[in-house]
Amino acid sequence: MRLACAGAPHLTYCTNIHAGETWSEVKQSLETHLLAIWSRAAGGEEGALRGQGGRGAEGLGPSARRRCGVGLRLSARAAAELAAPAELDAFRDFLERNGLYVFTLNGFPYGRFHGAAVKERVYLPDWLDEERLAYSNLLATLLAELLPANEGLMGSVSTVPGAFRPRVRTPSDAAAMARRLVEHAAHLVEIRRRTGKHIALALEPEPCCFLETTPEAIGFFTDHVFAPERARELSALAGMSLPDAEEALRSHLGLCFDACHMAVEFEDAPASLAALRAAGIGVHKVQLSAGLRARVAEREPATMARLRAYAEDVVYLHQVVERREGGGELVRYLDLPEALASLEGAKAAPPGAQSEEWRVHFHVPIFRELEGTLATTQPELATLLSHLRDSPATQHLEVETYTWDVLPEDQRRGGLVEAVARELRWVEERMVGNGSVGVGVGEGRGVNVGEGRGVGGSGGVGGGREVGASYGGRADSGVGASSGGRADRGAGAQR
Repeated sequence: MRLACAGAPHLTYCTNIHAGETWSEVKQSLETHLLAIWSRAAGGEEGALRGQGGRGAEGLGPSARRRCGVGLRLSARAAAELAAPAELDAFRDFLERNGLYVFTLNGFPYGRFHGAAVKERVYLPDWLDEERLAYSNLLATLLAELLPANEGLMGSVSTVPGAFRPRVRTPSDAAAMARRLVEHAAHLVEIRRRTGKHIALALEPEPCCFLETTPEAIGFFTDHVFAPERARELSALAGMSLPDAEEALRSHLGLCFDACHMAVEFEDAPASLAALRAAGIGVHKVQLSAGLRARVAEREPATMARLRAYAEDVVYLHQVVERREGGGELVRYLDLPEALASLEGAKAAPPGAQSEEWRVHFHVPIFRELEGTLATTQPELATLLSHLRDSPATQHLEVETYTWDVLPEDQRRGGLVEAVARELRWVEERMVGNGSVGVGVGEGRGVNVGEGRGVGGSGGVGGGREVGASYGGRADSGVGASSGGRADRGAGAQR
C-alpha cells in the first residue's frame, strides 16, 4: 500500500520471515500468513482484505481502490519454479483476486534461510560468483512480470553487500564485483526497454561484510561502480551513449538501507542518507528493522542472561559492534557468542577501554523498545521514520524481522500474524498518524532520489572511531585504500 505522506512510499513486510525454499512452500506461506497479516493490520478479518466488508477499507487493507504490497523473498529454486509460465499466470491471478501487488523482492539469501545453520553462508554465492549474477537477473525478470504497469511505480531487488568481508582480498576483487554489477545493469536496461518497467538492484550494507558502513558504500560506488570504465562497459553492453550509460548506472544500481544494520554501526541515519544523496547513490529500499542494545560493562546478571538466551540461536549471524567509553572506539565481533566469550574472559579494562554499549544484529519486533532486560534500537528507527516522513528518500519501505523463529519464546507470544500486523501499524502511525488511509497503487507518484552527480560526504555519519581489535582477531587499522573504508589486517582486504 502507499502511505498518505510525502512521497507516498509503498509499505510492506518481507516474506523472508516465513520458511519456504520451494515455490510450493512460498505459495502456501502467502496463502496462510500474508492474507491474515494484512487483514489483521487493517483491524479486520480475511474478508476485509478482499474488499468484502469489515474495516479493510478504512485502514491498511485494500478495497476496490486500495491494494496491499508484497515484499517477496524467493530462493534460487523458488524463482526458477515460479518462472514457469503457468505458475506465473496463477500467481498473478492470486495477487489480483486478493488485492495484492509485488513491488520489491528480497534477493539476498540464495538458498535455504530457515531451520538450519545459515551463518556466513547466507552471502554465498556473492558478487564474486557468476551464479549471483544469474540469480539476480532471473529475479529482475520475474519482478518485471509481476510489477504493476503503473506510471511512477518502480521495482527493487535487495542483494548481498558484495560479499562477506574475508572473501574480498584485493582491489581486483572489488573491481570484479563492480563489473558483474554492470552486467546486471545491462540486463535491467534491456528489461526497461522491453517492458517500460524500471527495476533497481539495492546492495544492503551489513556488519562484517565488504560493504558495512555508509562511507564504505560511498567509496565502492564512487571508485568502482560509477567509475568511467564501468560506464564505458555498460555503454558497450547495452548499446547506449556514454551519458545514458552513466545515468543508467545511477538509476539501476544503489543501496538497500537497513535500519537495524545502520543502528548497529552507530550511524546517524539522517546524516547517512544525506551523504548518499550527495554522492548520487540511490536508496532504492529502506528496510525497517531494529536490533538489540545493551550496556555490559557492569556485567549485570539479568542482562548477561538475556544476551545468552539470544546467543543460543545457531541459524543466523548476530554481529556485535561495541562502542567504548571515552573516544568512542568501535570494536566488532562476528557473532554474539564470540562477543560474550571475549567479555566473560576479559580482565577489568583500563580507563577509557571499557565497553560503553553493545549493538547486536539480531532483528527484533520493531514495536518493542525493550526486549526483556535489554533495550532495542527502536529509538533510532523512530528517528529514521520521522526523517523519511519529512524528507522522502525512497519509494519502498519494508518491515523485516526474519528472525521470528529464533527469538526467545517469551518474545513470540501472541503469534507471528499479530506481531507483523502490529509492526505495520506501528510504522503507519509514525509516518501518517492514526486513522489515515493509504492510496491506490496508481495514485500519486513516487519520489526519485540520488539524482545528484557530485561525490560528497557528510560529517557525523558514524557514531565512533574505528580502532583496535575486532572480530576473529581482525584489527581495524584506519582508512583503507581509495574508497574510504578500513584496511582489514586479518582478511587482507582493502577498500
